[in-house]
Amino acid sequence: MTKYALTVTCPSTRGIVAAIANYLADKGCNITDSSQFDDKQTGSFFMRVSFSSEQGKDLLELQDGFGGLAGEFNMDFTFHDESEKMKVIIMVSRFGHCLNDLLYRWRIGALPIDIVAVISNHMDYQKVVVNHDIPFHCIKVTKENKPQAEAQIMQVVTDTGADLIVLARYMQILSDEMCQKMSGRIINIHHSFLPSFKGANPYKQAFERGVKLIGATSHYVTADLDEGPIIEQDTIRVTHAQSPDDYVSLGRDVEAQVLARAIHAHIHRRVFLNGNKTVVFPASPGSYASERMG
Repeated sequence: MTKYALTVTCPSTRGIVAAIANYLADKGCNITDSSQFDDKQTGSFFMRVSFSSEQGKDLLELQDGFGGLAGEFNMDFTFHDESEKMKVIIMVSRFGHCLNDLLYRWRIGALPIDIVAVISNHMDYQKVVVNHDIPFHCIKVTKENKPQAEAQIMQVVTDTGADLIVLARYMQILSDEMCQKMSGRIINIHHSFLPSFKGANPYKQAFERGVKLIGATSHYVTADLDEGPIIEQDTIRVTHAQSPDDYVSLGRDVEAQVLARAIHAHIHRRVFLNGNKTVVFPASPGSYASERMG
């Protein structure tokens, strides 16, 4: 049986869950997982439903039949085939821990994505990427050539049909134009527990303030640097006896885990933009299972 997911955003009102459940039941579908959130502050309702079609209904048939119900509740909705892997471009500079972690998770099936390209402004990871049979693009970026470089990046996006860009410690600021063009489709990992300690050297800032927790934040990229809607965060404890270099080393593991979790949530359509924030639903049972161990 084909597994599908339905995502819905609409104004909050009575009867939405019942209407969706009845529609799917009438179409011969069995709901296997469901999450919903009613935001009292904004009056918005968010829902994600995983289900299987026991009568072999295809995506188009389910979408077309849902239109009347969607109009009744003023819904924005999308049906997704959960077997289709999202096309992803990874961008990296000279810190390779997140890239290597993502490549490993991708290789064992823990992140069911299709990595269609890796883009870097340096050559450091060309061999690693090519050895995984993934196209590698080195696009140098300077103040003088930034518009041309971003045009090359966007050409790779167009040529590959990429749905998502992941900034795996890519140390270049993207232009407002690119952020707007790819709104909600660029995920960054920031080596800090935002909103604290923004900018290029947050671990040094954290050390100088004597913090006892350091962390990492994964968020959608917007034109406002480090201000995009947050998807995932985590922390690790540090002590007064540790150096700024210790902070950097300890932070690497947190960064890799937080970025992977944010991507996992996005590709399974568990993340909903809610103004400057996000609604992130729990993972469906079995969605973390790997195809193989190594």
